[in-house]
Amino acid sequence: MSTTTTASAVASPRDPYKRRKATRSNYELYSWIFMRASGVVLIVLIFGHLFVNLMVGEGVHAIDFGFVAGKWASPFWQIWDLLMLWLAMFHGTNGVRTIINDYAERDGTRLVLKLALYLAFTIVTVLGTLVIFTFDPCPANAPAELLASFCTA
Repeated sequence: MSTTTTASAVASPRDPYKRRKATRSNYELYSWIFMRASGVVLIVLIFGHLFVNLMVGEGVHAIDFGFVAGKWASPFWQIWDLLMLWLAMFHGTNGVRTIINDYAERDGTRLVLKLALYLAFTIVTVLGTLVIFTFDPCPANAPAELLASFCTA
């Protein structure tokens, strides 16, 4: 007597991939394209950031409050850092979302993990954006040696 298993009980590695539910959207395709495009832009933004902060001028020894205040006094560097923050957060969140979809087996677990991910994304993105645009390069009562050269003590 031989024992046979039904095809629905055990999937063969060579069976075609079957979606859990049919979708009509190209969301995953656009997500995949976004990951490639944002990765290329992030490489430019990050290496530009590292070059200016570590190679130009006195290098890493020059990075202090005055250095950051001087950079963020320029709208160019505010936008540069904002783009780097937003793209890195969207890129990373999309990557972790994909990992959650691939490895979280239960729908409830997947929901909780995605909610935690989106909450962390929102908090970091909002706070980072606020810091970039509300940063005061010339705070009151700050020691003169820490202030940027354009600040009047």
